[in-house]
Amino acid sequence: MATAILVDGAFFLRRFRYCFPDHDRNDPKSVAEGLGMLAYWHLSHRIGPHQLLEQIARYNLQLSESREFYRIFFYDCSPLTKRMHWPLTRRSIDFGKSTEATFRLRLHEEIRKLRKVAVRLGKLNDTSRWRLSERATMRLIQSPSEFVASDDDFEVDTKQKGVDMRLGLDVASLAFKRQVDQIVIVAADADFVPAAKLARREGIDVLLDRMGDKRAAPDLIEHVDGVRDCFLPRPKDKQP
Repeated sequence: MATAILVDGAFFLRRFRYCFPDHDRNDPKSVAEGLGMLAYWHLSHRIGPHQLLEQIARYNLQLSESREFYRIFFYDCSPLTKRMHWPLTRRSIDFGKSTEATFRLRLHEEIRKLRKVAVRLGKLNDTSRWRLSERATMRLIQSPSEFVASDDDFEVDTKQKGVDMRLGLDVASLAFKRQVDQIVIVAADADFVPAAKLARREGIDVLLDRMGDKRAAPDLIEHVDGVRDCFLPRPKDKQP
């Protein structure tokens, strides 16, 4: 049997700098390489780093060809690419040309090139609207009489759809078809609790990788079989 690794893409990107300090968070290819390293890290903990390297060398395999590795499922959302107008000045903005949209699209392309990786994309709500950013909201609360808003104080209020559903369907398929005996969920959101509970009921060993985030939902921690945080130490943390 094998291990499947299910990755919440948005969470993975938020924690990337912490777990992969030597990688460039702004380089899609570097982030995709980090995803592969995460898979290697978990497999080495399951069967031991020496045994894994021996298996790869004996059969002249890449990591992705290991019999212990089923697949990485990467769950993300297509970036916002619509045109909108800033709420105050009414200036036009094309989000499809933004740095974040360009990065996200290139990242999905790089991840698709990896062996044994499935990209599962949700969608964004079509009814995107503006809202005050958290920082602007705090300024308004602290000094309501002095608060003067600008376009920079707003951000797009949009929600992703379909990501949780796709993850749940994949977990159900893996469990009911007995395709794996271990699932690693890389996430911290309580939305993934139903998927974790279903897999455990079917006898799957479910591990949670919080990538070092101690704020992971307590419900999610409760309904997994263990926590194993992937973390590559920063150079300054290494012992001389």
